[in-house]
Order: sequence, then structure tokens, then C-alpha cells
Amino acid sequence: MKLKLPKYLTNFYVLFGVVFVVWMLFFDANDVINQYWLLKKKDALLDEKRFYENKIEEVKKDRKELFGKPDQLEKFAREKYLMRKPTEDVYIVKKGE
Repeated sequence: MKLKLPKYLTNFYVLFGVVFVVWMLFFDANDVINQYWLLKKKDALLDEKRFYENKIEEVKKDRKELFGKPDQLEKFAREKYLMRKPTEDVYIVKKGE
């Protein structure tokens, strides 16, 4: 008994098209899984870029504040880097602990 296949399944172009789609979805170097991971990596890199752009703006603001007013230099050094004069004691109070 011979197995009867529909005519469209025996067509060369349909078979080639199905094989091509399966190959591109699962076996190619640019398959669906790789595209998914590349998209996730791109999103992570864009988030990182936004983070660093915000940090750059913050540093620019601090720099402008620091170099714009010479009397702010001491305040900046004390707050950001906890610098002190030799005769002073510095106490750090942390909120929430």
C-alpha cells in the first residue's frame, strides 16, 4: 500500500521553503534564540548607558558647583570625601540604621 501525500507536500518549493524556515529558526548562527539574547543584551547596555549619562550629569553639576564658587571647595571636600582639619573630630551619622 502506497502512502498518498497531498500534492502541496510533494512540491519542491514548499519542501525547500519549510526546510529553509526550520533551518533559519533553529540551526543558523542568527537563530531565534541568539536574537533574543542579543535583544536582552542591547536592553541591558542601554540601561547602563542611561545610568552613566546620569552620573556624568551629576559630576558636571558637582564640578560646576565646585569651580564656580571657591568657598564651596571646603564644603565639597568635607561632605564628599570626609576630609577634616587636623584638630577636628568627625562623626558620621547614618540614617536608617
